[in-house]
Amino acid sequence: EFSTKTHHNGEFTAKFSTYLDQVKEIRPSEFNTVDTITNTSGGTVTYTTASGKTVTLSSGSSYDEETGKATIPSTPRDTYTASFSFSQVINTRLQGALLLDLVAQNGYLGLPFHRVYFADGKDTIENLPSTRYKLPIGMRLNYFLGDNIVLRGYYRYYTDSWGIRSHTASLEVPVKITPFFSVSPFYRYYTQTAARYFAPYEKHTESDSYWTSNYAYAAFTSSFFGTGIRIAPPAGIFHSSLKTLEIRYGHYAQTTD
Repeated sequence: EFSTKTHHNGEFTAKFSTYLDQVKEIRPSEFNTVDTITNTSGGTVTYTTASGKTVTLSSGSSYDEETGKATIPSTPRDTYTASFSFSQVINTRLQGALLLDLVAQNGYLGLPFHRVYFADGKDTIENLPSTRYKLPIGMRLNYFLGDNIVLRGYYRYYTDSWGIRSHTASLEVPVKITPFFSVSPFYRYYTQTAARYFAPYEKHTESDSYWTSNYAYAAFTSSFFGTGIRIAPPAGIFHSSLKTLEIRYGHYAQTTD
């Protein structure tokens, strides 16, 4: 991560990060018997144990003859992120920032405990592509409306290679009631389109290349609103060493119920 500042009260920041994860493929029990694990994202190996039992194992898993159990396999999931931001003091009352993220993922990106039911009644587990690219672009504006009120606005557009397009808009208005007490009502609105691999219960067919019924990938809108309070008395909270107390409450609603 690095930052640079300009002579006009502007600051540019870049941050690069990498996450190298190992995902445990915990599958529904009926798809994962004691001595067999089938890995949908890789090949399988079948062999005969010393006791004459035939065991089928996924790549990277092993079988314990003594306990009669197969281990849960792991598969990699790598995430690479480049984040850029430019903040600028526009005038004595207005500050703004532009935000850009570039995200690339590869590896096992599904969740094996998410169930999918096909149109013919058969069931299986979620199956998603092994690569995903994300592009969020955002903007923040803070306007100081006098000495006691601040308007904090935020907007973000998001798109990814799975077909999701979303918009996020939020507004928070901190109001200083006294020098030591303030309230901050807020509201956030979100809307997104469905991923091209999403379908509800019994709408997928086995001819589909990928499938998921996880409603995180469905089309929906949501609202989140509430308020926060902040207390910072000069003598501390109840005359203790605790200097600041902040409490925040919000209510979330989503059209998928």
